[in-house]
Amino acid sequence: MPDLTTMRRDYDEGSFSEDTLADTWLAQFQRWFDDAVAADLPEPNAMVLATADPDGAPDARVVLLKGLSDDGFVFVTNAGSAKGRQLTDDDRVALVFPWHALQRQVRVTGTATPLDDAGSDALWDPRPRGAQLAAAATVQSSTVGSRDELVTAFRELEERTEGKLPRPAGWGGYRVRPRTVEFWQGGHDRLHDRLRFTRTDAGWSVDRLAP
Repeated sequence: MPDLTTMRRDYDEGSFSEDTLADTWLAQFQRWFDDAVAADLPEPNAMVLATADPDGAPDARVVLLKGLSDDGFVFVTNAGSAKGRQLTDDDRVALVFPWHALQRQVRVTGTATPLDDAGSDALWDPRPRGAQLAAAATVQSSTVGSRDELVTAFRELEERTEGKLPRPAGWGGYRVRPRTVEFWQGGHDRLHDRLRFTRTDAGWSVDRLAP
């Protein structure tokens, strides 16, 4: 194993200043997201979603961004999954978009709320049949005896159905309404640029954070 204390690279992709910051967090996010897509990053819409379990211990996993608007960031899950149950108890979450190749990350804090049926249907309907089968044939986060058990449940549902499936009960979208959105650009000699939008009663404020 290499020496982790010396494993580092300098960040030299450029700086990020208040002069080039967009007027809103949404416009700035869209700029950077477009850059990530143009750079052909693998799954640029992948984001780390952090929640808390009933004891307050943090829990995190990677999910995919499935919607974006001024109202926030949308992802999908099953309400009976680990994260779904955690969100029922505590709706506070954090997101991280780790765009390492661009020496950037976006950090979000906020609250997550379920979409209504129409919003969840709009996310379910475009899913490929295989993805619908996987969601409908299994109970997310439940314990299973083996992979063969999963495959069998998938194949049995595949054989007795045709076409797209109805959305399973509990499967749906969640929207993260941001409280803060921080844009992080790696800097030379670790003098990173960190500009953070914060929601206030009067609107949004912008602060620069030390590296």
